[in-house]
Amino acid sequence: MREFRGKLRVILIDDNADHLRGVKELITLESSYDVVGATTSANIGISLIKKYHPDIVLMDINMPEKDGLQAIQEIERLGLGTRVIALSGYDDSDLIFRAMKLGAKGYILKTMASAQLIYAIDEVAAGKIYLPAALSSRFFEYFQNTFREEAVSTENLLTSLTAREEEVLDLLTQGNNYKGIAGKLFISETTVKTHVNNIFQKLQVNDRTQAVLYALNNGFANRRRAKLAV
Repeated sequence: MREFRGKLRVILIDDNADHLRGVKELITLESSYDVVGATTSANIGISLIKKYHPDIVLMDINMPEKDGLQAIQEIERLGLGTRVIALSGYDDSDLIFRAMKLGAKGYILKTMASAQLIYAIDEVAAGKIYLPAALSSRFFEYFQNTFREEAVSTENLLTSLTAREEEVLDLLTQGNNYKGIAGKLFISETTVKTHVNNIFQKLQVNDRTQAVLYALNNGFANRRRAKLAV
């Protein structure tokens, strides 16, 4: 976790010039934080971040020249330890989820009271995640539903394999090459390759390594053992 020393530096990126000025004035008057940059352009904002290495960035999500979510990704890739707080006029659960998934440490609404805005920055600066109370319950409900749907999707990919494809995948996870699999299943190497290609398509992967990792990460071995034990 990044430690903050001295005066915390903040950069503001918001395409609404009036709102940008208001937030800058608020932070300057009601906190000890140092606003080292403020811009209505995401691209200029990225340049300012590279120059000043701020501790906190307030990043507007709805930007005209570059999507705020893309900007968050770019900031994360810089590897500077900068903590991004997504700034938006929308209390959309999907938008919150996407911003947090990309690396944002907080999400605040432009309509929030000034004291709440300063508190949000304080919380993120202290290494915490911040979501307004009005949004947190809906966000976590959306979060749970999304991962439940992803789990179902993963289950469907694995269950789409035929019995023979499961046998081939099982042997791949054990480190067998095509020749070894052909010998154990009493089929030709050409047939093994056909099964493997079908596995790639069904699991949406490109090579054996990805197929094996997918199987291991999604509990294929345990599912396989349970099925054989029945």
